[in-house]
Amino acid sequence: MARSARNRISRLQAIENLLLAHPRGLTQAEIARKLNVDRSTISRDVANLPEYISEDDHRRLILDRQGLLVHVQLSLNEATALHLATRLLVTRMDRQNPHASTALRKLGCAIERIAPRISEHMQRSADEMQSDSRRLDPRYIGILEKLVLAWAEERKLHIWYRREDRQVNEYTFCPYFIEPYAIGQSIYAIGYCDERHSMRTFKVAYIERAELTQQTYTIPPDFNAQDLFAAAWGIWYTDTPPVRVELLFSAAVAERVQETTWHRSQQIERLNDGRLRWVAHIAEPKEMLNWIRGWGAAVEVIAPLTLREEVKEEAKKLNFLYT
Repeated sequence: MARSARNRISRLQAIENLLLAHPRGLTQAEIARKLNVDRSTISRDVANLPEYISEDDHRRLILDRQGLLVHVQLSLNEATALHLATRLLVTRMDRQNPHASTALRKLGCAIERIAPRISEHMQRSADEMQSDSRRLDPRYIGILEKLVLAWAEERKLHIWYRREDRQVNEYTFCPYFIEPYAIGQSIYAIGYCDERHSMRTFKVAYIERAELTQQTYTIPPDFNAQDLFAAAWGIWYTDTPPVRVELLFSAAVAERVQETTWHRSQQIERLNDGRLRWVAHIAEPKEMLNWIRGWGAAVEVIAPLTLREEVKEEAKKLNFLYT
């Protein structure tokens, strides 16, 4: 390959990298200065740029992140790890998701030569993700797309959010993180709300409408989603110290409880009578209620007292219902 051709390819990659770093775009003159080349050189390069790079009304080159394809090389075990992750997505989300379906098909095609049987299962998962048995909700997917783009480009999002009482409020939202939640088959967006002057969590399904703004924001360098959810049972976190939760499991289920690490802070102790004491520090113990209910009479809530009383009252109602 001639040196001029190699230089052009290198320059085109450099232009793409610059536009990735400048979501609001750059003029040809700005690109030329940053690459230390003549503007006429950039003008000639524009004709060779991929279709996901275009010029806006202000003659600034803009990279469409949604059109940019990322090339990834995966080993068999790496691809299978992604397959397992996507199977969780397929089994825990009730809406059709064309992006997840397309990703699964691409993943299946990528490993077809080395593992045709696994590839076949990935293609079936893709079909399942788009099956008629799932809810078709274009509005939901459209809002999720805008959330993802706002997060990627650090652009503020104006949202219309429906509360549980059906009232709709408007917020200016800066997405810091998007988190799936298996319970309730939901996705949540966590970030800073300008009107509330604090961090907020919004359930994507409750966002009635979303519009991207031209306002930018910066995710604080010390923000760490893993730290934020460290004490959470699922999606709820607080600024207050986590609450000590103590549960007492019967001997009949003790082995099953021991098989799984339910929370990173958990401590377990097998008692002489075969029962199991389970202790963890949880941000919001109420979020554990569904899990505790699932164990029925095989678990007793010891602490905190508020959680114990809530389960106790529910047990009374159940007793009345089935008497």
